[in-house]
Amino acid sequence: MSDETTSGETKQRGGWRFLRDLAIIVVAALIASFLVKTFLVRSFYIPSESMEDTLLVGDRVLVNELVPGLVPVRRGDVVVFTDPGGWLGTGQGDDLIKRVIGLPGDRVSCCGTDGRLSVNGKEVDEPYVVLEPGSDRVSGTDFDVTVPKGHLWVMGDNRYDSADSRAHGSVPVDDVVGRAFVTTWPVSRWTVLSRYGDDWDAVPDRATR
Repeated sequence: MSDETTSGETKQRGGWRFLRDLAIIVVAALIASFLVKTFLVRSFYIPSESMEDTLLVGDRVLVNELVPGLVPVRRGDVVVFTDPGGWLGTGQGDDLIKRVIGLPGDRVSCCGTDGRLSVNGKEVDEPYVVLEPGSDRVSGTDFDVTVPKGHLWVMGDNRYDSADSRAHGSVPVDDVVGRAFVTTWPVSRWTVLSRYGDDWDAVPDRATR
């Protein structure tokens, strides 16, 4: 066998190895992407005005599905949850998105003399809330509730156009799909979603929840 033939066979084997390795890398990347999208991160479409101006109709958000399984829900988080029953009408899907206002055991009330809501006696500044023209109240209705064990009190940022816990009651933590953390579409709307931690972390915890 000539050196030329041997060299050709070696190059051919090297080419097949390269293609094989490339195929393995591509398949592994596709599997990893599938697992991430299936078990860690999902994309959701915003169908209503209830979270304006934080989220607009047509926006798409990425949701971290490690919340609340491995990462706890926090006040101020924007969460996607499955309809606990009776929140959505026929043909409107199964998922909703709202902001977490109260954790299990929290006492949530509204509205104080300055129009703000309180959690565990601490008034909270909510710069994201859409107010009615001429009003400083962050809710059109008064309420004073203690969030049941294993539940969350959630509200839309567009308070005067949001059927949230004020209308339907608290949401089981087990119904939470995950925490929305970034707006990805349209490109002009790309932004990281803030939970306004400076305000919400100042809220004191109640007794053991």
